[in-house]
Amino acid sequence: MAKRDYYEALGVSKNASDAEIKKAYRRMAQKHHPDRNPDNDEALEKFKEAKEAYEILSDPQKRAAYDQFGHAGVDPSMGGHPGGGPGGPDFSDIFSDVFGDIFGARGGGARHRAYRGADLRYNLELSLEDAVHGTEAQIRVPTHVECGTCKGSGVKGGGKADTCPTCRGHGDVRVQQGFFSIQQTCPRCGGSGTIITNPCIQCRGRGRVEDRKTLNVRIPAGVDTGDRIRLSGEGEPGERGGPPGDLYVQVVVAAHEFFERDGADLRCDVPVDIVTAALGGEVEVPTMDGRVNLRIPAGTQPGRVFRLRGKGVKTVRGDRQGDLLCRVQVEIPVNLNKEQREQLEEFGRSLETTSVSHTPQTSSWLDRVKQFLEEWRL
Repeated sequence: MAKRDYYEALGVSKNASDAEIKKAYRRMAQKHHPDRNPDNDEALEKFKEAKEAYEILSDPQKRAAYDQFGHAGVDPSMGGHPGGGPGGPDFSDIFSDVFGDIFGARGGGARHRAYRGADLRYNLELSLEDAVHGTEAQIRVPTHVECGTCKGSGVKGGGKADTCPTCRGHGDVRVQQGFFSIQQTCPRCGGSGTIITNPCIQCRGRGRVEDRKTLNVRIPAGVDTGDRIRLSGEGEPGERGGPPGDLYVQVVVAAHEFFERDGADLRCDVPVDIVTAALGGEVEVPTMDGRVNLRIPAGTQPGRVFRLRGKGVKTVRGDRQGDLLCRVQVEIPVNLNKEQREQLEEFGRSLETTSVSHTPQTSSWLDRVKQFLEEWRL
């Protein structure tokens, strides 16, 4: 039976590029794969035909011979070298390249693959003063170092690990799946090519033990809760020569005695005695840069907020300088003696005999209550 033209078998033109040929082969192989078409002889023949066509057309020399002499140029009985024979590509390599995404096959050499170390996180609690002004903190973080007992080999007494009997030291094995052979990482040694039958007691065969290291961390001014500082290469060490991971220092700002932070602004409550609130005056308030005097105008009501510009926080991102917002808390006198009570009562009576309203908020509130009750009765 005469063989079909290889280009026709893949459904491509004779001017098709290597990428087009590979794409066409992938499409045909997926469509006619024996696992997807059990007991279908026609599909199996088309799959073999596509495989043979791809083996020839994916090789530049064989493709040139085929283009010049046809099937005779690649027929082994006439001196040619078809795929799978001497001089041809190993089909397992083609299979691994094209069908790796279907079956999850992994290439060889897993024992030589380096693995990056894991990233670590360290929670660092700061005072508000340190967060606002910046500081340098010293932290101790867990790490892994080479086991001193086995010198990092993981073997008791510092000897060498045994060759894995499953993969014979290659790190990968071939698994037969029906018509094909798939190369994958050795399940016994995990791709290292070696196994430890007599592990070190100190490190339990890992070759590393836990330890702690001290690091100095520069905290920039203006950080806030939730900010992270990245220390490159200070995470877990890599495996098989891989690079270490990173350490992320997570900032947590502790609660403050006076201030509450709101982005770049600071808020604080300022207690003011009733006389100062009524007559006016000055009170001393703290800031992150020292003490300042806050002027309280006469008749200041409880809850009024005064803004001290530029007395907040300069954010770590950008040049914005926040403000300090001072909320007045008018204190009512307690523990009055007899004389003070009499004076306060006399003062209250004097307010009632004047035609001037000294309590505008109370008067307004009482008027609204009266109106509400009258409407409710209707």
